[in-house]
Amino acid sequence: MNKSNFGRRNAAAQPSVSSHFTGSPPAPARFRPAGSGDADAIARLQVANWRRHYRGAFSDTFLDGDLVAEWRTAWSSRLSSPGGTSTVLAEDDAGLAGLVHVVFDEDGRWGSLIDGLHVSLRRRRTGLGTELLSRAAEAVAERARGVALYLWVLEQNTAAQEFYLALGGICTERAVVAAPGGVSSRLTGSPTKLRFAWPDAKVLARPEARQGQPNPA
Repeated sequence: MNKSNFGRRNAAAQPSVSSHFTGSPPAPARFRPAGSGDADAIARLQVANWRRHYRGAFSDTFLDGDLVAEWRTAWSSRLSSPGGTSTVLAEDDAGLAGLVHVVFDEDGRWGSLIDGLHVSLRRRRTGLGTELLSRAAEAVAERARGVALYLWVLEQNTAAQEFYLALGGICTERAVVAAPGGVSSRLTGSPTKLRFAWPDAKVLARPEARQGQPNPA
């Protein structure tokens, strides 16, 4: 399997975040488009979140292997040829704090795919996941042909499901998780995933972006 497609649609966008936070609010994150030089930092954040949220669905042997190198290669390929996609990074003084990756018009019925949503452990419960989804929705409004947006989430990740429901996502179907890279030993049993959809991504956009927003259809 081409490593640039490693894991695509085999797993889900798994945020380690809630839309609410406790304690003192952190400094605002800074947002920017990802570039090819960001592949290593993105891979490290993604693998850290996979190891935190995918246990029980993916095998320990797979998760504890050299995933960073594999995902570094995959992200280098993605970011070197980003046509039809958008990757937005959130940074703070400690480095990469989160990211969202969108594939525009990936499905004729369901629209654009959020193929990666990751937030660092230090930014959990700060609202960063909500901000990243808003940036994804705005990218869809600006660049996609259709207005719909969707993602997949592991059925075992009930916290993420509550997060998506709170943001207006609709759970539309259940499916079996495909083995990463087509290697069945990378799975534990037969895990399932759920599709969450937003028929109009505009509901996720920041209020200031919704005002006067043209219909991209």
